[in-house]
Amino acid sequence: MSLRRRRQPRDDIRELLDRDLFMPFRLVLSSGMQYDVLDPQMTVLLKSEIFVAFPDGERSSLIPLLHVTSVETPANGRRRRTPRRKGR
Repeated sequence: MSLRRRRQPRDDIRELLDRDLFMPFRLVLSSGMQYDVLDPQMTVLLKSEIFVAFPDGERSSLIPLLHVTSVETPANGRRRRTPRRKGR
């Protein structure tokens, strides 16, 4: 029997921050709050937390990695279309 170890959010975040071509991603927390990471230079990944500064330069957050439940990336870069109504 082999046990598969679940990847830690820190590993996923590190991989996304280290990409040659950065793609923004979203951190989803256990509280339901979401943080968009838009620039790798405005982010510092620490041992047990991630520091995220926001583009307005006025706000920042220190997020415990323990509370990160998922790391989301855009599926394919396209927005979903809303269905057209018939008869209009």
